[in-house]
Amino acid sequence: MPDFSPFMIARVQMALTLGYHIILACFGVGLPVLLMVVEWKYLKTGNIIWKTLAQRWAKVFAVLFGVGAISGTVLSFELGLLWPKFMGTFGAVIGLPFSLEAFAFFMEAIFVGIYLYGWDKLSPKAHWLTSIPIVISGFASAWFVVTANAWMNSPQGFVLENGIATQINPWEAMLNPSTGAQTAHMIIAAYMVSGFGIASIYAFTKLKGRWSQYHQKAMVTGLILGIVFTPLQMMVGDWSAKVVATTQPIKLAAMEGQFETKSFAPLRIGGIPDEKSQSTPYSLEIPGLLSWLSYGDFNAEVKGLKDFPSELHPPVAVVHIAFQIMVAIGFFLFLLSVISIIAWVKNKRLPQNKLYVGSVALSGILSILALQAGWIVTEVGRQPWIVYNVMKTSEAVTDSPGILYVFIATLAIYTILSVGLFFVLRALAKRPLPQGVIDHG
Repeated sequence: MPDFSPFMIARVQMALTLGYHIILACFGVGLPVLLMVVEWKYLKTGNIIWKTLAQRWAKVFAVLFGVGAISGTVLSFELGLLWPKFMGTFGAVIGLPFSLEAFAFFMEAIFVGIYLYGWDKLSPKAHWLTSIPIVISGFASAWFVVTANAWMNSPQGFVLENGIATQINPWEAMLNPSTGAQTAHMIIAAYMVSGFGIASIYAFTKLKGRWSQYHQKAMVTGLILGIVFTPLQMMVGDWSAKVVATTQPIKLAAMEGQFETKSFAPLRIGGIPDEKSQSTPYSLEIPGLLSWLSYGDFNAEVKGLKDFPSELHPPVAVVHIAFQIMVAIGFFLFLLSVISIIAWVKNKRLPQNKLYVGSVALSGILSILALQAGWIVTEVGRQPWIVYNVMKTSEAVTDSPGILYVFIATLAIYTILSVGLFFVLRALAKRPLPQGVIDHG
């Protein structure tokens, strides 16, 4: 029988709305960087193609920014509506980053308005300068929000007395042990999603046989953003894994399907964890590599899931498979980046064959899939805790009746929002290019 308990409904609704919003948030962080770059290229060269790219991408950004503002507001209300005990207990602890995020968002909204309506009212240089605060505030907004989630993984900055948070230090809470790695991982992911997302759109255009200098410049610009940040993400991912090993050893064990506590623990590629047999069959094991990646020592001991009570285990198969998907896509994007760099250094141009262009076309979809898989690892891997080792998710959920109707209404609204977003973006994409750009292309 389907589980329609308030607990399950609240979790599904949070997963839906967060998974939806995070895609829009990534473009809200990364697309302004591309706008800043292409408009700077226009100022430097006077080439009308760069200005056209900036103006067309600005319209797309405006639509995504507007829808993202709506979906972000929904998330804010959901924290109080679905998880009242969590917010009632810890609202004062994590209130600071949310307040600072609001200031960053307001600054971004102000300059987005100036940017969108200032094309013919400001000098070209002044207009370009207005893109810089958008980039900075988008970065800051993401950083502040993710610190709150990092705190849920590494809670500090308070003392819990009889279920009440006391001796609150919001700065200590915000700057917790997971903050550095998790914020860097998320923000770099936003740049990668934006870069590969833009590149993939124009790669699909090339596969359809429509191509010009306009499409070439657009694809290469997006690809460069993705390529620059992919190697950095590999390094930050390694940092993140080391932080998880220190702060959440049970999550690390789930990520790797590691049931036995071992020194010289193997890194697993693939496999499907089986909690009944407490093993991970069908995996390729590389001896000692998990110990080294987690602690910098091949002989380091890695705790297995058997060392923890079974009721504190996250859904191991879900976490492990999501982690494998994220890592596999990361290596694919890294390989694509290496091939692109080598080709550019040798030939001063990117490969033109269908395999390469097809890979670029897939990169946008795959980067979003990796983003979602990463958040599954982060959130599902922390279960059954909403605040790690402090408050369980089941203790935080609302007990209000009628939450199913709220979920149905939310699902209907998001469906309408998605359909509207699709048709608006499609209409923007179909708008003909200016004649000067066509001639130039």
